[in-house]
Formats: sequence, structure tokens, C-alpha cells
Amino acid sequence: MKIKGISRRKFITAASAGVAGAYATLHAGVVRAMMGSGGMGGGGMGGGGMGGTTTIIDPPPGASFFDIPNAVKNSAGVYELLVKEAKLRLNGTPVTLLTYNGMYPGPTIRASKGEMLKVRMVNMLPKTTSTNILGHPRNITNIHTHGLHVTPSGMGDNMMMTAAPGASLDYEYDLALEEPGHLNFYHPHVHGTVAEQYWGGLAGPLVIDDAAGGALSGYETHVMLIKDITISNGLPEPYTSTSQFMMGKEGNLVMVNGLVNPVLSIRPGQVQRWQIVNACNARFLKLSLDRHSLWLVGTDGGLLDKPYKLPTILLAPGERIDVLVKADQGGGNFKLLSLPYARGGGSLQQVTLLTLAYGGTSAGDSLPSSVNPAAARLNMNLSLLPRRQITLSMMMGRGYINGISFADMTRAYTITSSLGTYEVWEIFNQSGMDHPFHQHVNSCQVLSVSGGDPDYASLYTTKPAWKDVVIIPKMGSATILVPVKDYDGMTMFHCHIVEHEDIGMMGVWNIGM
Repeated sequence: MKIKGISRRKFITAASAGVAGAYATLHAGVVRAMMGSGGMGGGGMGGGGMGGTTTIIDPPPGASFFDIPNAVKNSAGVYELLVKEAKLRLNGTPVTLLTYNGMYPGPTIRASKGEMLKVRMVNMLPKTTSTNILGHPRNITNIHTHGLHVTPSGMGDNMMMTAAPGASLDYEYDLALEEPGHLNFYHPHVHGTVAEQYWGGLAGPLVIDDAAGGALSGYETHVMLIKDITISNGLPEPYTSTSQFMMGKEGNLVMVNGLVNPVLSIRPGQVQRWQIVNACNARFLKLSLDRHSLWLVGTDGGLLDKPYKLPTILLAPGERIDVLVKADQGGGNFKLLSLPYARGGGSLQQVTLLTLAYGGTSAGDSLPSSVNPAAARLNMNLSLLPRRQITLSMMMGRGYINGISFADMTRAYTITSSLGTYEVWEIFNQSGMDHPFHQHVNSCQVLSVSGGDPDYASLYTTKPAWKDVVIIPKMGSATILVPVKDYDGMTMFHCHIVEHEDIGMMGVWNIGM
């Protein structure tokens, strides 16, 4: 049953019968992480955090790098995502995870600018009346296409639609206004259960393919979805207290495409393109590739004008980057690290994510001088624009936006905007930890950042980058320029430490004609 004409102002539980399609199984071959303690490891604290011991997580090189398989359309041209429990082996251990199509991570959905992307989600989770510790049913789900510039109404990126076990939802995303080469991902977004379902395995990449003959289309490309988890008794470690929601979960296994420290081969002189998604619940990643630069060519909202050379780059939960890596060291093995960063929750860690191994015949690749010439920073008179102030805070097991903790679409801090305008949002953080602020539908440009990582602030306040996740530093602030363009409807903004979203750090954005 396909559902049309959904009201913007109420939650819908859509029911339909039937399950179609087959599912793939997880690619095995993960190695066990080896954990120890040590010094800073050259990483630096980052974020102006407090002192403390840094844990070094440096597993040995593991299985060969694994490219997540692409989702396959059915005979009707629809991608089918079956949400189900699946028994897999993760890091050598049997585990039951929540999956899309029996895979961890979920399959890569690929589409092109101008396409009508169709996705059928079937909820095959067990029928149960069980609730989580926040009191929400565990088995209700839906899909958020994180990053897509599409309508939040009807059968688009509509968070008001949900599906109970045995039901399905048929999504349609008009990609007429999408950008080629745009990296996104998909995950559940039912308030109160996002963290648990996301932690349990539900996330997958969503890529808008490059334009034919685009500047990056000739490079060997790898999508990397970075996700962490802790396994307990063959299951994702459960949430047992509200303090875990306040802090946000960080797992003791940190994986790239479901593997611990996979080995990625590169030819001497070759340039590879890495499209990286931080799909962790709460873990910040400060990425650094030993003795190599990261050449940034794309951010949350799409491709940049040219490559920008960076020694490190900070990636909060929900953020994405598109980078080029040139094998210019002659030979050897080199570690992609997540350096210590003090987000204000969790422990300081340095994690080996991936090993880059030189091999094969030499290549003579060069970096492009231009990527997306149309990319530019907006230049307008900000004094004429509407200005909003948004304050993030936490206390007593709850998250708040402007003093209101989200309960449902009618009990939430609400912004009402007029379609076809621009607004300036000043976002203040009154808590002791960083919050990655995510707004649906429209990407923004960052005007200023107070506090936090100075390199992060410098990068995003000067480059022609579009963002749908912006780090608001602890006891700091950020000001963003928000287009209110193209699509009306009711959507959301929230902290993308998804536990914080579940305990109320979310607001409603009502975009009207």
C-alpha cells in the first residue's frame, strides 16, 4: 500500500502487507582490536579539552578493504530495504544486529541528479510490545535521507511517517535540485529510538553520482562508512541508564565498512578518492593519514571549488567529507588515524582506522586544479535577514532547545520560516560537551565559530563549503547562514549525537509558502 497526502502535523503509522526481495549477508574477515594505554601519540587534545590519559587503540592490519555493495533496484526500479535482525560475525564473534538487507553497514544507494529515487522500506523487526528505557517502542522505524535536498512532505524525507512491524513505506525523492558528487547516508529517525536502532546497525551510504566527465570521475573511489559498536553477549551493548544518553555511546570496536583496520592497497603515485561518513552515535573523528595530506574536495552539502590541503580534519557524528589521497611516499604502510579529541564526553582515544598499503606498478596521477567551479561563499547583506537565536542545553537526563525538550511535533521548540528567503541562525551551547547541530532539507554556510577546534572554525568559515552538520563547541557558539529554499513542509533540527536527539535536543522547522 502506497500512502499519499500525509498531513504535515501528525505522526502517521503506515501499514501494508507483503515482503519482497532478497537480502545479502555480511562480508566476513574482521580482526580483533587490540587495546592499550599510552601517551598522546602525537594526536594533541583537540577542542581545547581537559587533560587526561589517552587510550591507544591500534589493532594489527586486518582483512582487505571491503567496498560496501551497491543496492540493486527491483524490476520496478525501486530500491528495497528490508529492516530486520540478522545473525552475522563481527570482529570474529557471532552477533545479532539490526540490518538493512542483512548487511552491516547497509548497502550503498546510488542515484543521479534529476532522478526520481524510489525506496521501499519493509519493517521486518519482531512484533513485540517491548519498550526501551525511555519508554518508546523498539520496533517502529522509518528512513531519514541525511543530507538530501528534497521535500520533507508527502513521500519525501518525511519524518512524520513511521512503519510498525509488517508494514512498509514507499518513499519517492525528486533529485531535480540535488548536486552531482554529493555524499549522504540513510538511517532511522523515529524519536526516542534513533540511538538504539542506529547503534544496533541501521545506517548505509547514499551517493549522488558524479556528472559525466566530472573532475573526480576518473579516480579510484572508495566509500568509507565509519561506525563503532560494543558487543555484549552476542548483541549490541544495551542502554541501561539515562546517563548513557546524556554522554552518548562510544563503542570499543571502531570499524570502516564493518571491518577493523582493513588494508587498502594503493599504487605509488596513485590518487584515490575517499568519501567518508561518520556514522557513529557520539564519537568524533579527528582524521590524519600518516605522512600524507588529505585534500578536501567535498563536504556535507557537496563538492568544493578545488582541493584544499589539510594535515587533519575533524568529523563530528553525521558529518561527511570527500577527500583525495595521493600516494607520494614511495612505498610502505601508513595508518589512517582518529586522533584524540576532547568532545566533553567519552574518553580520549587514538584509533587506527585503516592501513594504506603501497603496492603494484607506479601511477602518474595528478590532483585536479578545479573540482566544482560553481562553488562559492554567499556574499549578501546579513543585516537585512531574519536572525534567530537557538540555545542548546542539558540537565536532569534531558536535552533542550531554547528551554524546551522535544516530546512530539506539537510539544517542541518551533521555528516558522518563509520559503524563498535566507536566515541567520546564532546557535549557543550552554553545556559542557560539543553538539553537532544538524538541520534537515537545507544545507548552510558557516559564518563564525566561537570556541572549539580552531582549524575546524578556520576551514568552514573561509571555504565555499555547504554544511548540514556544524559543531557547536562546548560553552561556545556558531553562526550559520541558512537558505530556506525550494521545499515547504515540516522538518527538524537537532543534535546529531543521536542520544541527545532522543532525550529532547530537537526542534521543529515549519517552512511555509
